[in-house]
Amino acid sequence: MLEGQARLLGVALRQFRWLAAGAIPAAFDLRRLGWRLRDDVPAAGQAAGYPLLAMPAGMPLSQWLALTGGQSGSRRLTAMLGIDDPVQRSRLLRLDFGEALDWGLAIEELEARVERMVERAWSVPRMRKVGALLLDLVAREGFVAGRAIGLNPREFALVWRLAEEPGRAVSPATLLADVWRLSFTPETNSLAVHVSRLRKALRLAGLDGLIETTAQGGYRLAVRDGVSGAARPGDLALDAHLCLRKERACEGTWEKAELQCGRK
Repeated sequence: MLEGQARLLGVALRQFRWLAAGAIPAAFDLRRLGWRLRDDVPAAGQAAGYPLLAMPAGMPLSQWLALTGGQSGSRRLTAMLGIDDPVQRSRLLRLDFGEALDWGLAIEELEARVERMVERAWSVPRMRKVGALLLDLVAREGFVAGRAIGLNPREFALVWRLAEEPGRAVSPATLLADVWRLSFTPETNSLAVHVSRLRKALRLAGLDGLIETTAQGGYRLAVRDGVSGAARPGDLALDAHLCLRKERACEGTWEKAELQCGRK
């Protein structure tokens, strides 16, 4: 079903978005193959929906931070183009961008890669891993060191949704919509009860503190050394804006962001 949605949104309708300073280079202009350019760009935190083609060279820092600070699903629908340096391409791929491509590829190859990127972005993985916790969608169970935790279906659905974006808070309203399929907040405290049970199951499995409650009342899976793994050296962290703020570097390009954060 999700792959069908991907084809409907990004491939069958053959529409894409563009994000860069200046006009689209002919080498990356899918309109040559009959695609339609959309002039709307999703705001930070919103799902992309359609594939987004972007060129980091000369990109304002605000746009770069919007890309890295948005939803992981949006990055998986984003192809970063014109990247000459293979090390930079590898960094972008580790940041979960759908594609990172050099100049020189044929427009037909770009189209094929964008189509594959969309299908891959909308496909559901069988496994999700957060630190020592391994989630299996087919078994609908969590495992630590090969041992099943013993989650009931609702507990699994909760931790599976939180593991979609570890470290990012998910509001109660979103959890109720995604896990319970409710568009309203019920009078019962069912969500809090299931979170409490899930925490107990994780604690018994040696993962106490994995689920955090935010000041706004949302929930997230903790992301820190020894729990879900820190970024590898050389990566541009998704919290680069914090480093930039400390350095008082509020303007510039994505390359300046890496330099200011000491990531190059």
